[in-house]
Parts: sequence; C-alpha cells; structure tokens
Amino acid sequence: MDNSALQSLQEKVRGTVITADHTGYDAARLVYNGMIDKRPAAVLQVSQVADVISAVNFARDEGMDIAIRGGGHSAPGFGTCDGGLVIDFVNCRGVRVDPSTATARAEGGTTWADFNYATNAFGLATTGGIIGSTGVAGLTLGGGIGYLSRKYGLSCDNLKSADVITADGKFRHASTTENDDLFWALRGGTGNFGVVTSLEFSLHPVDVVYGGVVIYLLEHMEAVGQLYRDYIATAPEEMGIFLGVHQGPPVPFLPEEYHGRPVAVIVGAWTGPHDEGQRQWQKFLDVAPVAGAFVGPLPYPALNTLFDPLLPKGLQAYWKAEFLPSLGDEAIRVAQEFGKGIPSEESANHFYPINGAVQRVPADATAFPYRGADFAAVIAGMWQDPADNDANVAWVRDYWSGLHPHSAGGGYIGFMDADDQSRIRDNYAGNYQRLASIKAKYDPDNLFHINQNIKPAA
Repeated sequence: MDNSALQSLQEKVRGTVITADHTGYDAARLVYNGMIDKRPAAVLQVSQVADVISAVNFARDEGMDIAIRGGGHSAPGFGTCDGGLVIDFVNCRGVRVDPSTATARAEGGTTWADFNYATNAFGLATTGGIIGSTGVAGLTLGGGIGYLSRKYGLSCDNLKSADVITADGKFRHASTTENDDLFWALRGGTGNFGVVTSLEFSLHPVDVVYGGVVIYLLEHMEAVGQLYRDYIATAPEEMGIFLGVHQGPPVPFLPEEYHGRPVAVIVGAWTGPHDEGQRQWQKFLDVAPVAGAFVGPLPYPALNTLFDPLLPKGLQAYWKAEFLPSLGDEAIRVAQEFGKGIPSEESANHFYPINGAVQRVPADATAFPYRGADFAAVIAGMWQDPADNDANVAWVRDYWSGLHPHSAGGGYIGFMDADDQSRIRDNYAGNYQRLASIKAKYDPDNLFHINQNIKPAA
C-alpha cells in the first residue's frame, strides 16, 4: 500500500500510525512470541474508540487484513500480520473500578497486571490468567481460565458487558439485554466478531490469599498427580491450584542443585481464611519429598505475576492444548514421561482444573462449550534460541500426540497454535453452528479472520 493512503488514515485518527519508514516500526510490529516475524503495512496505536471506528472502516474499504492486538500474547501471533493493519491498544490500558457495584471496566489494551493492581486497591478481583502481562481482552474472549475459576467461574462468566466495533464500523454495546447474541458469542468466540474496546466485569472479595508454589522432583509425579486429581475433585472451591511439569526454575526457595532438572509443581492459592488455607496446603507438603516450596500469605496480584520474570517478551513459542474429561493414571504417566525431556526452563505443561463454578454454567449459555471437562491441559513450549526451534516444536507435538487419546474432543482456544485451525469445530463442539450464524450476521465477509477463525455460515 502506498504511503498516501496510510497518510489519509493518520489524518482521520488521533493515535499514531507507524509504518516501515518510522524509527519505531520494528519495535511496534513485534508481539510476545519471538517466533513471529511479520511486517504489517502499518501499526495504529489507537488513542480512543473513534480511532478504532476509523481504522475498521479504512481497512475494510482498502481491502486490508486487520490484526487486533490487546496484550499481544497470542501464541500464534494473531496480534500482527503481513501487509495489513494492526489495531494496537498499547496506549489504552485504563481500568475504572466501582466498589459500590463491585464492577470494573477495562480498556482494550489492559493487562491482568494492570487490572489486578486497580481492583486490589479495593480488595476485589475477578478470574484472570496466571501471567500478569497477558491481555484482559484476549484471555476473556477465549473463555478465561485462572486461579479463581473454581470459585467464581471463567473470566467470560464474569463479563457483564462489552463495547465492540463490528465490521460495518458501527459501535455496539453487548450485554444480556442489548445485542445479546453478540454478547453470547464474545464469551468464548475470541476476536471473530469485532474489535472489543472495553469490557465490564463483576468483581469478588479477593485480597491477600494463602498460596504459592510447591516443587518436587519429577520422579514423584505419579503420587503428586494422583493426589491433585483426587483432591481437586471435591476440594472447597476456595482452592484454585494447578499441576504442572517444568524444569526447576532459578528461584531462591529451590536449591541450586535442582535448577534445570525436570520437576513437578503445584501452584495456586486458597482464597478463604488463612488458617484453613494452611491446612489445605499441608496435603501437598506431605504427599512426597519437597524439593522447594514458597507457600504463605501473599497479595493476589503477586500470585498473578509469579511467572512473569521467567517469561519475558520475545521468547520463541509453540503451544498445544486439550480438554480432559478426567486426569487418569495413564495421562499422568504421559506427563511424567515427556516431562523427562522438557527442553527449556521456560517450557511447561499445566493441568488447570475447570470444575466447580465453571461446570455450573450450561454448555450453551456462552460460546465456551466444555463445561463437563474437569481439566484444561496446555503444553507450552517456550525457549530462547531460534536455533532450537525444530527440537522444541517436536517435543510439543510428540507430547500432544501422547496426551491426545485422553481428550474430551477439543482444546482450550487460548492455548491453540496457528496450525490448529483444523480443530476449530471440535474446540467449539455443539456451539459452532450458532457461532457461525452470528459471525454471518456481524461479519459476513470475514473481515476479522486473523484468529482461530469461525467462518460465516452460508
């Protein structure tokens, strides 16, 4: 595209249009996954909703691809594209908390670290992810699994409303009483239906939690995994923890001799009274020899950012996912076997519990369909050196092949990579056709297709 057309866009917006001839272009085009190296025609760092309206109209009329970037954490790099327009919310990260109604409204570029900082001032929170730099919008629109899921449901279950610019350039408010079909689709259907400029959430009383990390050598994975599975099936919903496989991280509470060795981990928090939290955590301190542990009272925002120092922007990344109806002994053995070859200190396999409040929502109440599965598994390959790409991608794929026979049929959309498009119908199960019909209503020409794409119904 010639610069005159992009100059006309700059004249229509108050944000900054960054093209290849700008000194900041290389920084502006990068996303969290360092494996993604795309060159958009322009990155528009929007300043307000009016900029988004102008951008959508411009790209549609010019026949340009649109990539939407909130936090930029999309594993497949959907926050950028070659030759198209990136709508970047990096400068729109405000959060307004209303303690009288226990709600908060977040702008489109807000991260969970931003959100939790704002709400924790009032002793409130809602379900978010486990990495503070993850975008609120991207996580929520895909469902939103986090430490508070068992008690308060998914992030999308706590979404009260959203403001959206649809493919026709119109501003729409979506809630249970206004554009309710669009609101249904946004809760799990990702960015297929428009550009979400703000999101309103219900909040809950969460302040200082009792939680942290317990680390074991991988040889104890079977005992730890079986306790975790059996415990979480009936545990009080105040307990939000996950089971994982890592390399021993370079943290002060883990002796150096265990750094870099394959380990099993239990991570999370108890949100009830701390004396009871201590009793609940003791089960995991007793189940097997502990290599290192950091468990006690800590502010919820600190829990939500525990992994951030280990996972900076720019790592190479490749992910796979499954929903599991249960965590059987064979699945635990698969995790232990592939954990022995975990290739980097940044890589991980996590099993997140999605029972409790998540399962009290009917499968067709939102676009997120897997309300009967007990676990969401992710195999997140992350590493530093591009020279190691082939070996790390192979580890993720082989691990996924071993875990896939235990699947409930699909996987969590937020953990899928670019080559998982063929699984889109499985990932939405019985909700796919309704999503395709809503897509046809709000985006009949599939303008918003840089995502795990739901094609418009014929």
